[in-house]
Amino acid sequence: MPPERSRYQERIIKNYYRNRDAIAYQKATELVTELYLSEGKKREQTWKRLVGHLEKLEMPAQQIEHLRTQDDPALVVEALKKFS
Repeated sequence: MPPERSRYQERIIKNYYRNRDAIAYQKATELVTELYLSEGKKREQTWKRLVGHLEKLEMPAQQIEHLRTQDDPALVVEALKKFS
């Protein structure tokens, strides 16, 4: 049997899920900055992580695919503005 969580742990978990969208938005914006600076394999890894955060923000899959094929960080910034 798993050990019981303390009230403190329960509150941390609850706050995480309450702020999940804000966390995903913040990480996505950080990854866009990284996109500007990266190239090659690192850029591919950054895109994979960015796609995961865009999905958490519930961005439509078609829009994510469009951004991915364009490979332009400026377009991602414009798409993220509606989530701020």
